[in-house]
Formats: sequence, structure tokens, C-alpha cells
Amino acid sequence: MLDRLSDPLAFQSEALVLRAERQRLLASNIANADTPGYVARDMDFATALRQATGTQALPQSMAATHAGHLTPKTGAASETGLLYASASQTNLDRNTVDMDRERANFADNAVKYEATLRFLNGSVSTMLNAIKGQ
Repeated sequence: MLDRLSDPLAFQSEALVLRAERQRLLASNIANADTPGYVARDMDFATALRQATGTQALPQSMAATHAGHLTPKTGAASETGLLYASASQTNLDRNTVDMDRERANFADNAVKYEATLRFLNGSVSTMLNAIKGQ
């Protein structure tokens, strides 16, 4: 019974967290537009959402099979889903940030973040109205 109430909220909250993380990545790319050698990063949102909701398996983590192998630090697995952007034009400083692409992705992600937030608020208000009996 409680799953019926919490499952839609869990999906929307996972989407909201991933949208916020993507917004942080895009803002970082824009902030480093003039940094020589900076490589723009982004995420495949659909794949990340499938992994977060459990409909797609997480990539295998590294296994230490020998005592001399290094083990990854905690939190290192969160960087595995990030993608590198290729340069749209050749630059002498090897920076791959394309400001037009980053601005478009930033605006698109901001609109989708707002939509996700509205879905979440709508779900919560619907549940509150049901509890109140309205």
C-alpha cells in the first residue's frame, strides 16, 4: 500500500537529483570555457535515470584480485557515467567547450528540471488532498 504512494515520488525525486547533477556539470563546462585544455563533461540522462531507478544494471566495479592492486576511492564510481564532449572546432588551447551547445543544453535542462519539480509538487499536493479527503 505504501509503495503506491512512494514509488511515483521516488522516480520523480531521482529524476530531480539527476537533473540537478547535470545542471552542475553544464555550469562547470560554461565556467571553464576559457580554461586551456579543459574537456567538457556531460551525462547520458536516460541511462543514468534507468540505473538510478533500477531498471538497468550498474556497470561493474573494478575488482582487486591481487594484494598489490589499488582499490578505487569511495565515490569514484559516480564518475563512471560521465561522457566527454568532443570539440566542435579545433582550438589551439585544446578546450572542448562549445558555448552555443552548453547554453542550449543548460536551458533545456533547466526547463526539464522545472517540469520535474512541478510533477513532484503535483504528486505531493494530490496526496495531501487525498489525505484531507477533499
